[in-house]
Amino acid sequence: MSNIIDRMQDKTPKFFKLLRTIGIALTAASAAVFAAPIELPSLVNTIAGYVAVAGAVMGAVSQTAVLHEQE
Repeated sequence: MSNIIDRMQDKTPKFFKLLRTIGIALTAASAAVFAAPIELPSLVNTIAGYVAVAGAVMGAVSQTAVLHEQE
């Protein structure tokens, strides 16, 4: 368990920082769809659910990528 915590605290490569940001944006966009004050078709809600899961997974996996510098 401490290995996972150490990985999440290490330096993240630039590419994975970009992926993490995209994942957060996807999750936020799907949350906005769920919070919309109007009734949306069920297909839109279903797609927003899948986008939320994909964004959350993308963000979590990107956070665990570690930059190993050559010594």
